[in-house]
Amino acid sequence: MYNISANTIFTGKYLIYLSTCHSTNDYAAQLLSDGQPAEGTLIITPEQTAGKGQRGNKWEAEAGKNLTFSLILKPGFLSLSDQFYLNMISSLAVRDTAAEFLQTSLKVKWPNDIYLNDKKIAGILIQNSIQKNSLSATIIGIGLNVNQTVFSDKKAFSLQNYSGKEHPVEHVLEVLLEKLEANYLQLRAGKREALAERYKNHLFRLNEKHFFRTSGKTFEGIITGVDESGRLIIRSGEELLSFGFKEVEFVYD
Repeated sequence: MYNISANTIFTGKYLIYLSTCHSTNDYAAQLLSDGQPAEGTLIITPEQTAGKGQRGNKWEAEAGKNLTFSLILKPGFLSLSDQFYLNMISSLAVRDTAAEFLQTSLKVKWPNDIYLNDKKIAGILIQNSIQKNSLSATIIGIGLNVNQTVFSDKKAFSLQNYSGKEHPVEHVLEVLLEKLEANYLQLRAGKREALAERYKNHLFRLNEKHFFRTSGKTFEGIITGVDESGRLIIRSGEELLSFGFKEVEFVYD
């Protein structure tokens, strides 16, 4: 059972603990379907049996070793065209949390995976509910590798892999919830330019020349940032290209 004391106003104040769960995002979606859970409701489990990653991938997490949870927010103040800011605030919160514990620089691999060098330490899956052309609710699902040290995916990594020591999962959660709420309140206060600038500055492979793949073709380019709708901007030669989610892949050596 998680006994958290995060210094937050509403985030995580209502907590649903599940000893095991198919998917915390699915559970959160069912809560929203059944009624009106309070904003900041947290659904957390030490054992997620079918966690979801981006692109339909399964999220690998050893029971009791990592953070796997979903948070319900109600960002009715955001227009549909601004929903990418939810990716920004959540990825920055996870990045900043991991950086605080590891005392090293981490990057956000567009749109919202967290990388330490070329290894993935966290993933985020955001699901939005839309009513009458506005955002009625958002589920932010987060998987942060904390103390797991062996992964089937060679690109996966954890806090303990880097630091060589175990980290108290509950304390990591408290710090993360505090950073999530701080970023969310900043967004709600209209400080979007500052969030967008922080997000850009922490982008994985920003201003570096690398190979990418789109529609089965590989090209060389340089990430220069994201546009207002969250599309990734890549300069290839003299051309500026923009890509939405699933339209471009990073190519690794």
